[in-house]
Amino acid sequence: MKPDAAELIVVGRIAGVHGVKGLVKVQSYTRPMDNLLNFGSWMVADQFYELEQGSMHGPGLLAQLDGVGDRDAAAALVGQEIRIQRQQLPPLADGEIYWADLIGMQVLGLEAEALGTVSGLMETGAHDVLVVARDGKEFMIPYVHGPIVTEVDVPRRQIQVNWAASYWD
Repeated sequence: MKPDAAELIVVGRIAGVHGVKGLVKVQSYTRPMDNLLNFGSWMVADQFYELEQGSMHGPGLLAQLDGVGDRDAAAALVGQEIRIQRQQLPPLADGEIYWADLIGMQVLGLEAEALGTVSGLMETGAHDVLVVARDGKEFMIPYVHGPIVTEVDVPRRQIQVNWAASYWD
């Protein structure tokens, strides 16, 4: 039985192939990157694959998926997202939240001004950044708790920030 899309979390993507025996290069969205190898079952291109083996390789990861035995089979998966079922995620400590849970949250600025909706996040050297979609455009807000992000209300799906739309003009 295929799980509901809301139960699936994107944790990486197939970035390329390695060799002729079906190994895939993987771009991980987990921290640390090799946490992706802790999930034994991945959904790629609407099919579940068991992770037979995986390892760090240079700046990325290599993985062998069950049923992907040659370069052509691996190449067919390149560019596809890697998803896992939400119940595969480890429990969080108090005050922590998964990035995936921030996607789609409404962002409210100064005086409850609607700034847009979180469409993604980016990791930078200094701090993480919220990507906020508004009127067909994307804007960036530093994801810094305290001075900029004052509250993340998970039940209400809202993020309160010390920010204004005029900052983007």
